[in-house]
Amino acid sequence: MDPFVLVALGILFAGVVGSVVPLVPGAGLSLVGIYLYWWSTGYAEPGPWALLAFTVVGVAAIVADQFGGALAASAGGASTKTVVVATIVSVPLLFVAGPVGLVLGVAGVVFVAELYRTRSAEQGTRAAVFAAVGVLGSALVQLVVTLSLLVAFLFVAF
Repeated sequence: MDPFVLVALGILFAGVVGSVVPLVPGAGLSLVGIYLYWWSTGYAEPGPWALLAFTVVGVAAIVADQFGGALAASAGGASTKTVVVATIVSVPLLFVAGPVGLVLGVAGVVFVAELYRTRSAEQGTRAAVFAAVGVLGSALVQLVVTLSLLVAFLFVAF
C-alpha cells in the first residue's frame, strides 16, 4: 500500500479522535488527510465532485464546531454580549476543567449573564440549556461528520 495512503488514513483517524477532543480540529484534520491523498494521486482521486463534496462537508463541520454553542445560546434568547462573554470565559475553563469545564462554563456564564440582563431565572436557564446543548451538539456533529468523511474516503480510495 502506498505510504501516502497510510498517512492519509492515519490523519483521517486522528480527525475522528480529534472530533471529540477539545481544541483539536477534527474536521480540519480529516480534510488534510483527504487533500494529502488527492495530492499523492496527482490530483486524480478523488474526482473534482467528490473533492468538492468532502470540502463542503468538512468546512460546514468546522463552522458548526466553531459557532454551535454561540448560535444555540442566541436561539435560546441570549444576547450577543452574553455569547461573547461566555465564549471568552469558557476557553480558560477548558484548560482547567477539561470538556466538562467547557460545557458547564458556557452554561454557567450564559445563565448568570442572562439572569443579570433580564432579571429572569427562567430566561437565564433557557439560554444556558440552549448553550450547553449547542456545545454538545456541535461535538456530536463533528464526530458524525469525521466518521462520514473517513468512510467515504475508504470508498473512494479502495
